[in-house]
Amino acid sequence: MKKIIIATDFSPAADNAVEYGTDMALAVNADILLLHVYQPPVVIRNVPLIVDVESIKKSAEKKITQLKDRLRIKVNNKIKINTEERMGTFFHELKTVCERINPYAVVMGSQGTTASDRLFFGSQTIQAMKNLEWPLITVPPSVTFSSIKKIGLACDLDKEIDDALIYEIKTLVNDFNAELHIINAGKKMQFKPGIVFKSIKLEKQLSPVKPKYHFITADNTDEGIIDYAEMYDIDLLITLPKSRSLLELLIQKRVSKKLILRSHIPVISLHQ
Repeated sequence: MKKIIIATDFSPAADNAVEYGTDMALAVNADILLLHVYQPPVVIRNVPLIVDVESIKKSAEKKITQLKDRLRIKVNNKIKINTEERMGTFFHELKTVCERINPYAVVMGSQGTTASDRLFFGSQTIQAMKNLEWPLITVPPSVTFSSIKKIGLACDLDKEIDDALIYEIKTLVNDFNAELHIINAGKKMQFKPGIVFKSIKLEKQLSPVKPKYHFITADNTDEGIIDYAEMYDIDLLITLPKSRSLLELLIQKRVSKKLILRSHIPVISLHQ
């Protein structure tokens, strides 16, 4: 049985991601694990600090139980919903849970509505998308799940994609019975040695799902891909953080944070 982890801190942005992840789980018949990670108290040397950790834990348990009860009505017993609360740093605890259950995907909010929320979600999202080995879907605020009819794959055609990742992409397309659109962007059209061979190889690898290819030029490639994806109603955009892709730009260049922090399209990162 597939399992989807939905991470939440009970904020409005996280609540929206919970709704999105639940509807997605229903679409692919996957069970849900609601995960909440609360931070341990910060202890400052020589400063007495009284923190009731048990109170924090009980508050988290109460909130996640209320969320579970609400979602059980929504799913009408069609899938299972489990919960887990953990104390620690977000990424470490998320990775630990992923190692245990090997999820189909992890779903979390990509940003908040306030400046502090955007800072928190931005840093958490970038760290998770850069390092998490399991598929991670980040959901922008107010985006709802209806169906996934078009999946975009942002990639450089001069970079090979390994067979395991090709399998993940085809599985994702088949699970949602979606179209696959491969989007290649650059500042200018330029021939590169080997690109023809590698693109032909990619075409053969993905031939069972009959992808459509799109070549675009833009001064800022990641923004160009987002604009193109929005224009052609892409429902889910695949990025490959370990390749020379727009998520690599996201991690390395400050301007590219616009991809996750301002995109209106859910993004899924897959690691080679």
